[in-house]
Amino acid sequence: MSEVVSFTRMEDGTAEDYELLGRLEAEEMKSFPDRVLGWLRTMEDSAGYRISRLDHSLQAATRALRAGEDEETVVCVLLHDIGDHLAPANHSEVAAAVLRPYVSEKNYWIVKHHGVFQGFYYFHHVGLDPLARDRWKDHPHYQATVDFCENYDQNSFDPDYDSLPLEHFEPMVRRILDDGRRRSWA
Repeated sequence: MSEVVSFTRMEDGTAEDYELLGRLEAEEMKSFPDRVLGWLRTMEDSAGYRISRLDHSLQAATRALRAGEDEETVVCVLLHDIGDHLAPANHSEVAAAVLRPYVSEKNYWIVKHHGVFQGFYYFHHVGLDPLARDRWKDHPHYQATVDFCENYDQNSFDPDYDSLPLEHFEPMVRRILDDGRRRSWA
C-alpha cells in the first residue's frame, strides 16, 4: 500500500505528513511535461477546422520558431490552446494558468488574453465586438498579443503548411516546464 497522510483535516497534519506530501508532489512534478504533451496529443479532433487542433498548435509553433522567437515563446505558442478541451469558454485563461509558474509575465499575459485578441478576426461574424481587445490598448503587452495572434494564431489553419512534428518541440517543452524553473506563486 502506498504511503498516506495521517489526517482527515489539513489543520491536523503533522510535519511528517507535509514532508510526505512534498516528496510525492516532487515526483508528480517530474512527470508534468509528459502530462502536458499528452494533453496536446488528445487534440487530434478538428472541431470543424480544416486541420486538427494539434496541427494548428504545431503550425503556430513552427511559424514562431521559424520567425526566430525564443524557446519560451515557441512553447507558449505551442501550448496556447491546451485549455480547449477542459474549458472551451475560457481556454485562454486555463492555458495561461498552466503556464504561469514557468513563463514570463509577458508570455503569461499573451496566452491569457489571446482568445479575446483573436476575436479581432471573427467576432464581427458572431455578433461580438472585434475591437474588444482595445480595452487593453494601453497595456504594455497589447502589441505583443496583437502580433502573436496575427503572426502565429489566426493564420495557422493551413492544411498545406509544412509544420514540424511534436517530437521536434518535446525537448523545448521539457526545458520550459522543468520544475527547477517554476516560479513562486506568491
